Formats: sequence, structure tokens, C-alpha cells
Amino acid sequence: MDRGDIAVTLPWMGAGTEFVCRVVDALPDDVLRGPSALPGWTRAHVVGHLARNAEALARLARWARTGEETPMYASREARNADIEEAATRPIDQLRAELISTADELDATFAGLDLMAWRATVRNAQGREIAATELPWMRVREVWLHAVDLDAGARMEDIPGAVVDALLDDVSRTLSATDDCPAAELAPTDRDRTWPLGLGGGTTVHGTASGLLGWLTGRSSGAGLLPMSGQLPVVPRWL
Repeated sequence: MDRGDIAVTLPWMGAGTEFVCRVVDALPDDVLRGPSALPGWTRAHVVGHLARNAEALARLARWARTGEETPMYASREARNADIEEAATRPIDQLRAELISTADELDATFAGLDLMAWRATVRNAQGREIAATELPWMRVREVWLHAVDLDAGARMEDIPGAVVDALLDDVSRTLSATDDCPAAELAPTDRDRTWPLGLGGGTTVHGTASGLLGWLTGRSSGAGLLPMSGQLPVVPRWL
């Protein structure tokens, strides 16, 4: 899958936004203040992060449209401080911001013409990317963080095509690291495999969503079956 194919990624983004908003909307206020599946973060942190992420991606979209450099975040420290501050806001405000910032991101993307989509910007790690990758970046955020809320959403709720695209993305990113083990990922519910590292090594069987949860650090890998030895230890993703 080409993560720059906005004809595919924009609908995925919209569906993911609707999904995570439904999950948040169903939670009582006191539950939103409770712990998420992410260490050190409450569910309010996750919601605040999603709102700030929408604003950050909108800044990159405006950079693509105007040519005026507007980084995602002033710094990692500023990003973290913004999330911490957002998590303390009234719950009604957090809920409203989750929706309003997503709407603003949609509107900003809708304002990009073909030349703007082809423009180059830099992500939070400083890597140059085409603006066409911005919707995909949001796809990852809304679907995975819906699961991170630890409020009933599961990896299995992520659409199969999005799971496959995430496996493409995550396995490629991890394989580029020096400490990535060599393995072959063989989902039992797919007719293809994904190489990890240099390829070869043990073959790991499991569902596609189970493999994705393990690769992204959202599960221990319970239920996965390596054909030989122990389940490999994969480096941290993002």
C-alpha cells in the first residue's frame, strides 16, 4: 500500500476519527480521568494528545499550502507539556476539542490543491516527507490510540486493510533499526507474509491484528507462535 495515496488514506482517517470519537463519547467523565493502556497516561492524556496531533498535522498542511515553514511542534518538550496541560482541562472541553480539531484538520486537508499535496514538509523527527503522507500519519494516530484508551476498542476492531498497511509501515520502520531481529511474520488470516529485519529467522504465526499489537508494543505477543525458539524481542516502534 502506498501511504501517500490520499484517495485511500483520507477515508481511513475519517473512519478512524469517527471510531475514536464514539469510544470517547461512550465513556463517563470519571472514566476518562482513569489510566489508559499507555504507561503514565490517563485516557484524558490520550484525548488531549489526539487533539494536539490534529493541530500539529494541520500546521504541516498549511506549510504545504503556503510554503511558510510551520513545524509540527516547537520542540519535543513543548509537545509533551501541551499534552500534560491538555489532560488537566475540563472533560467537556477535551471532548469538544477532540471533535473541533479533527474537523479543522479535515477542512485544512480539503483546502490543499495538487501542488500543495506534492509539497515537502518535515515530520516531528525532522524527516522530509511529502504532504500526501499526512493523512496516513493521522490514520495511525486515531486507530491505534482508540485501542490505547483501554475502553473496549481492540486491535481486532481496526479494519483489515488498515491493519495490513500498518504491518507494512511498522515492519519496514523496525527493520531499518540496528537491533531488529530477523523473522518472518505469517498471519494465519492472510495469504501473505511480512519480513522483519533481514528476513529469515523464525517464522511467527498469529492473526494479523495480533502480530500488529505485538510489533507496536500494544501486546506481549501472547497467542503468537514462533516456529522455533522464543518470540523475538522487537525494538520500540516510534
